[in-house]
Amino acid sequence: MQNLLREIAILSSTSAALDWDQETFAPPQAVDFRSKQLAYLAGKIHGLKTSGAFQEGLEDDSLGEANQRELRHQFDRATKLPRGLVERASETSSLGKAAWSEAREKDDFSLFAPHLAKLLDIAREQADHWGYEDEPYDALLSEYERSAKTREVAALFDSISDDLAQIAVAAVEKSASIPANFLHGPAPIHEQMTLNREIAESLGFDFQSGRIDTTEHPFCTTLGPADIRLTTRYDKNDFASSLFGVMHETGHGLYEQGLPSEDFHLPSGQAVSLGIHESQSRLWENHVGRSRPFWERWLPRAQELFPHLRPIDLDQFLVGINRAAYSAIRVEADEATYDLHILLRFKLERALLSGELEVTDVPGAWNETFESLFGFRPGNDTEGCLQDIHWSMGGLGYFATYSLGNLNSAQLHQSAVQDPEVIQGTQQGDFIPLLNWMQEKIHAKGSTLFPQDLMESATGSPTKPDAYLAHLRERFC
Repeated sequence: MQNLLREIAILSSTSAALDWDQETFAPPQAVDFRSKQLAYLAGKIHGLKTSGAFQEGLEDDSLGEANQRELRHQFDRATKLPRGLVERASETSSLGKAAWSEAREKDDFSLFAPHLAKLLDIAREQADHWGYEDEPYDALLSEYERSAKTREVAALFDSISDDLAQIAVAAVEKSASIPANFLHGPAPIHEQMTLNREIAESLGFDFQSGRIDTTEHPFCTTLGPADIRLTTRYDKNDFASSLFGVMHETGHGLYEQGLPSEDFHLPSGQAVSLGIHESQSRLWENHVGRSRPFWERWLPRAQELFPHLRPIDLDQFLVGINRAAYSAIRVEADEATYDLHILLRFKLERALLSGELEVTDVPGAWNETFESLFGFRPGNDTEGCLQDIHWSMGGLGYFATYSLGNLNSAQLHQSAVQDPEVIQGTQQGDFIPLLNWMQEKIHAKGSTLFPQDLMESATGSPTKPDAYLAHLRERFC
């Protein structure tokens, strides 16, 4: 069984490498054949995961109880999907990403709409094969957040939506006098790369086992147990945009580098859920990256690289990086308004999957819902319904995990800073003790615990909104 699982891991990581290449360096004309390569690998992997040898191997007690449980779950999910559907999903996603990129560049939703329709059909087929309790979204959400139920997530979001809206209003009003371009100024890309690397390295990211490249949409992917790829994009007049993107992806990368590498082919060596994964990215991006101790250490270096920051003192700088404003772009949103973006996507995804919302009506529904949450409409579809890559990659059911990650990040950080070593390190601008805490409580566990059991193990309770709302109020209200 171990050899079979290693073969699956090698094929899966090979697929990830081809996908990463498509997003970074592959020429446009390569997409059609690349989609076929990825479809072939997806079918091959599916065949191995549904084979008689895999089923027999589930009785191998040497795997350990947790690995057996998760592998049985994977086998059950895989055997419910026809191989042809798996191959079609992979090919459609690969073509969809290319179409999305073109549509975004040309601000033309019609170029992506046919691909989104196909991806939705595939998602509904998958949900029907997997089965669900209440709505198709259940089956897709559980692919990203093990054991989660749509009704429970929806109830959680409903319980905090008013608080989030009130905090957002207060934060935006508090920041009203701060110019949007307060920290903007000449930021050569080479200097941004230098600062990004130095900071990522200081947080514990190992560049002997990872790297940073440039893409249209920032992401982190794992190509092997010692091959973690981060990507970012740059604004020549705003160093913070790329930096916080890198800190976010570094959080993902630290999690991947912290997993037991010897178990790369096993659930015990793999991340448990996206809600936990996002807790790591949001923790390093926001709880660390927007804190006073962090910038006490790093502002002088930023001022060396970007001279326009030199007249700005620490207090002014902190006000600037924690400025709150309603923004059309999710990945550039501040903490206080970020979750409103997720509430919008969560609502639209459910409506799309249920058939309540037609693909052709997405731009209008997006703009209408956005205006109800933010008070204005995006200037165009590139800033609206075309801004995220997730639907084009077949990632329906994904977005809820971002807000779950926010809740988890605050709860984990609140528990971590009770540790004397973490406190001492933070006060000195050294966040390696915080990383060590996360590695012990989260990373080392892999997928041996369900997400909520992992949160309870690390913090004493399942995910709750209290720590996150308290964090937002302390920082913005």
